[in-house]
Amino acid sequence: MQLSQLKIIVTGAAQGMGAHFTRRLVEAGAQVAAGDVRDDLLAELATSCKDLPGKVHVRKLDVSDEADVGGFVEWAHGAMGGLNGLINNAGILRDGLLVKKDRTTGAVVKMSAEQWNAVIGVNLTGATFMVRDVVAKMVATEQRPGVIVNMSSVARHGNRGQSNYVSAKASLAANTVTWSREFASFGIRVGAIAPGMIETPMTQGMNQKARDALVAAIPVGRIGLPEDIWVAVKFVLECDYFNGRTIDVDGGLNM
Repeated sequence: MQLSQLKIIVTGAAQGMGAHFTRRLVEAGAQVAAGDVRDDLLAELATSCKDLPGKVHVRKLDVSDEADVGGFVEWAHGAMGGLNGLINNAGILRDGLLVKKDRTTGAVVKMSAEQWNAVIGVNLTGATFMVRDVVAKMVATEQRPGVIVNMSSVARHGNRGQSNYVSAKASLAANTVTWSREFASFGIRVGAIAPGMIETPMTQGMNQKARDALVAAIPVGRIGLPEDIWVAVKFVLECDYFNGRTIDVDGGLNM
């Protein structure tokens, strides 16, 4: 599908990779419905895109709220005059070991239900409901072709201190295969991108020691940039023969 033909939702669009994807799409002439919990940053995004060939429509979105997801999809379809794509990008981190022993007190500390539920709610349940409602709208309106890009992670193979995040991202990669098979008869492709260490507000908030150790382990010798991931996203959007697979874009990093 040509980028200029897209009427596409981008979640987590206010900053980081989501904002970068949105700008690249609008530069190519696409219409983008950009959603994020940070509506203040969405307003800045809209201003930065106003003179570009395409058009961005912005609205606050909490993907962990099922009703909000449904309302956003309906709004996006109306605002853009159609809907044929989704970049499932919204995500959060609440890292911590599942069980650890406090070095000072010796107390046994467990990952909290809040840590678990927050990440699963946004990164998996919210992402799944976005796919469900977007595809339902495409099917109801007999829109074809359609395309979905899920943002997984190199961490899906397992990473210390990220049981919640790993569970969500591994599930998204597996369900990319599931959904590609389920939606094939509707003319909808599903692909996934698994970024490694990328320079975003999320990774900038990491513990500096852990961040430095990860960057040092990347064979290409640098942290990734949102543009590196955009190149892969663009491929999935444009290549009509790509379906049901996950592309690792991680500089060769193994976790």
